[in-house]
Amino acid sequence: MGLMAKLKGELVDIIEWIDDSRTTLAWRFPRYNNEIKNGAQLIVREGQRAVFVYRGQLADQFMPGNYELRTENLPILSTLQGWEHGFRSPFRSEVYFINTRPITDLRWGTPAPITIRDPDFGMVQVRANGLCMVKIEEVDIFLREVIGTDSEVEANEIAELLRQVISTAFSEMVLDTGVGAIDLQGKQVELAGQLREHVQEKVDDEFGLSIPDITMRISLPEEITQAMTRGVARGVEEGGYARNVGDLDRFQQVRASDAMIAAASNPGGGAAGDAMGIGLGMAMAGQMANAFGQQTGGAGAPPPLPGAQSFHVAVNGQQLGPYGIPQLQQAVGQGQVSADTLVWANGMSGWTPAGQVPALAGLFNAPPPLPPAGGAAPPPAPAADASDTPAG
Repeated sequence: MGLMAKLKGELVDIIEWIDDSRTTLAWRFPRYNNEIKNGAQLIVREGQRAVFVYRGQLADQFMPGNYELRTENLPILSTLQGWEHGFRSPFRSEVYFINTRPITDLRWGTPAPITIRDPDFGMVQVRANGLCMVKIEEVDIFLREVIGTDSEVEANEIAELLRQVISTAFSEMVLDTGVGAIDLQGKQVELAGQLREHVQEKVDDEFGLSIPDITMRISLPEEITQAMTRGVARGVEEGGYARNVGDLDRFQQVRASDAMIAAASNPGGGAAGDAMGIGLGMAMAGQMANAFGQQTGGAGAPPPLPGAQSFHVAVNGQQLGPYGIPQLQQAVGQGQVSADTLVWANGMSGWTPAGQVPALAGLFNAPPPLPPAGGAAPPPAPAADASDTPAG
């Protein structure tokens, strides 16, 4: 190899970065043992910025364009290298290309549910997820705090960092606002803007990043969502939701009735299931009466009839009631209350089997079962009197 060819191989003529991945944030030009010569071409494409670094110090920066490297366009590097009499060729310097295009598909989500205090539902756990747009804004801060000595920085290297920052900012923001769970879903766009501002304050000076946009979707617990859906389907709020779920009392009545139906239909469910089964009729009747009173503008269910006696019932060690006699009659017919079931009412000295209470004894005096087919013949007719026999 001739001398000219050897010199040409040792010197860098063109410095550029061709990247089509859109996931690389920073890339260091691979100089190896080569040196940059006087008059070398620097090509910076749109969406890029080139930065010269000499012995760890940030030097000259170049925006998109085509440059011929000379003393005039390398003033900082000339000072750092002590070029008193113009460009010294060749010279050594690290060249970083920075991707200034925004990364638009960075996904984030809360790693664990966040517990908030809701004025209607008590303590509720919510989750959130969405997309974050991130862009390198301050190159010098990004070089110092993120790149360091790395030769290449990918978007996924800062993704985990941003996810932690966003999740922490979301938790702080939600707890500070004190907004209820249902209101959170109704203000997702507004809250996303506030979240972007929170995150921007945490990543601009620390990492040199900007957050142009954040999208957010808040998820409520599945049981609350399903209960709300069933409430709407049953006409819990005829005119659409007002604040939160509108009339919360009626919503809770629907949810309670669903729970009772599920417990009553669960065979072998234990005391709770038996209790739900017996109390289903009364609870549903009370809820329907209250709901009817609210819809008609009345004061709720009417008071008990004067003189009507009600009884408490002991089922599997639990005290239920009080229930009226018609409700106990229905429970007897369903086999949920027997003559041996202990009951108590005002005026009784203690718990007594239902069959021994005069007011309830009639509930258990059912007629005997019909005889099986082909059973005993009916009794014979009485014999005729001889005096009634006509003379022959």
